[in-house]
Amino acid sequence: MLQIGKINSLKVVDELPFGFYLDGHQVERILLPTSSAPQGCEVGQTVDVFIYHDSDDRIIANSKIPFAMVDEIAVLKVKSLTRVGAFLDWGLEKDLLVPFSEQEKPMEEGLLYVVYVFQDPETQRLAASTKLREFLHEDGHDLEPKSPVDLIICGRTDMGYKAVINGTYLGLIFKDEVFKPLRIGEKIKGYIKHIREDGKIDLALQLHNDQSRKELTEQIIEDLEAHGGFSTLTDKSPPEEISQRFGVSKNTYKKALGALFKQKRILLDKQKVTLVQK
Repeated sequence: MLQIGKINSLKVVDELPFGFYLDGHQVERILLPTSSAPQGCEVGQTVDVFIYHDSDDRIIANSKIPFAMVDEIAVLKVKSLTRVGAFLDWGLEKDLLVPFSEQEKPMEEGLLYVVYVFQDPETQRLAASTKLREFLHEDGHDLEPKSPVDLIICGRTDMGYKAVINGTYLGLIFKDEVFKPLRIGEKIKGYIKHIREDGKIDLALQLHNDQSRKELTEQIIEDLEAHGGFSTLTDKSPPEEISQRFGVSKNTYKKALGALFKQKRILLDKQKVTLVQK
């Protein structure tokens, strides 16, 4: 069955001066324009093509792969604003429309937005939306706390940052869990911190458990060994420098240094951390 907004494997059945016709099964023949055809395309071949509607609502094929397909999340840039909405660059000749009715807030030309790609049930055309709550799940009762996840930062609130989880769910990173600057559209690794009674999902950029603390202390020791037993990255260093080196918050780093000091594995002063040689 033909899948609009997805990659389909279709057979080339005819060649014309302006392109090729593909066997579209229930749609009969689908045009693959010459400019959108793969090199060396010929009758009898089976080609992998993206299927969508052109400006005249005809089903058309393209061997180019867009930045996102139907039912997927993507970070796309607004290419132009028109009287019908915002058009996004998604890697094809025909830009992707975000109608005004699908804009959470008025969009601006040149900016990146996190969008969901869907097929309009009335026009059958592909479109995008920034109203992510209408397409993604906010009930995370089937998710496992402390499990690693892929996140896309999609918004900022007074409480912290909203994020898309594994392209399927929406969750929140509270401000006290953020130890480095985050930007809309940024893709990062994170963890499921907690599932609330109402199913809302709290996220963390790092785990606070014995295993993660032990791993951090060993990373610090390895870093000291690699730098001759000394480091100027102390508990007084800027949070940005600590995050860049170890990917943790300043508070977490300070606790790790304190644990190593109690274990008599390091010496501490305001200017440096020194490895205790055995």
